Amino acid sequence: MKITAITTFIVPPRWCFVKIETDEGVTGWGEPVVEGRAHTVAALVEELSDYLIGKDPRLIEDHWTVMYRGGFYRGGAVHLSAIAGIDQALWDIKGKALGVPVHALLGGQVRERIRVYSWIGGDRPGDTARMARECADKGFTAVKMNGTEEMQIVDTWDKVDAVLERVQAIRDAMGPDFGIGVDFHGRVHRPMAKVLAKELDPFRLMFIEEPVLSEHAEALREIANQTSTPIALGERLFSRWDFKAVLAGGFVDILQPDPSHAGGITETKKIANMAEAFDVAVAFHCPLGPIALAANLQLDAVCYNAFIQEQSLGIHYNTTNDLLDYLVDPSVFRYEDGHVAIPQGPGLGIEVNEDVVREAAAKGHRWRNPVWRHKDGSFAEW
Repeated sequence: MKITAITTFIVPPRWCFVKIETDEGVTGWGEPVVEGRAHTVAALVEELSDYLIGKDPRLIEDHWTVMYRGGFYRGGAVHLSAIAGIDQALWDIKGKALGVPVHALLGGQVRERIRVYSWIGGDRPGDTARMARECADKGFTAVKMNGTEEMQIVDTWDKVDAVLERVQAIRDAMGPDFGIGVDFHGRVHRPMAKVLAKELDPFRLMFIEEPVLSEHAEALREIANQTSTPIALGERLFSRWDFKAVLAGGFVDILQPDPSHAGGITETKKIANMAEAFDVAVAFHCPLGPIALAANLQLDAVCYNAFIQEQSLGIHYNTTNDLLDYLVDPSVFRYEDGHVAIPQGPGLGIEVNEDVVREAAAKGHRWRNPVWRHKDGSFAEW
């Protein structure tokens, strides 16, 4: 079997898909994207195709090694995201060629389904209690929200009180056992992260996410000493080498690698296995499209330390198209009792509706994250 073509599709709301074709008629799909940099990642996929065209798609580990190590400069969001989408598509081809799901090729599943959570509140969180109730009415047992709006490096207590009021409203509405994740989104700097972590501790959160940016991981020691709430981090780390220092530091309880950013199925499984050796959980990051979610679920199937899965159905970014629009059979992601079943179809377990993809790609997108500023005019982390 030989790879004959690699094609990318920039599709709304903010995604990039890749299709890999072979001379035996077996095709695979992946989702290589950096949100806000989709065209840049697509360009790198095209550059990597110079090596891959004509190769046997089943030699996934070797292809991953060459795509990563074959360039003198390596790593980072764009490079590992391009590799990620190609890697997903190669696994999709291999599974389809053998007539088995990818998780069967990774050792077989350790679970039949996994808990999922839903996003609420938007970029600037509001009306979160009502939205949490709506999610519960749809069967979800956990939600995640942005905790705060813009927050300066040292800010005022009214900003802290606003976070606490939103979380209190959800807890009051949903009871003591409903899962709540609070995402600091890298908007919070070390001085205020310490304050928020301590003040949020009584709310029995599922986790606090990205209390500081990954480049400030040394601050996690102090933050961890302020709270018993599990600390989650990792969506902006891209390889096992990025995660190595975080795990060695011992202050992260949940890793959140993104299989569309962190080198695909091949690399993300290695990261999850590293985390297991440190007794650290994984909750794969996935505010993306259906191919990304399918890849995540293949990993959830085989990673013992996975405990919950992010998914993007109804997320505030999906204003023009949503998660299920690009699938022939959307029921593969049917959520029941706050869980989703592990797909059992061959490859990634989904069938992409290529006609819809091509129609959407004709429109494309130029999604960019907003640029925020503080009241004093200085740049604010989004």
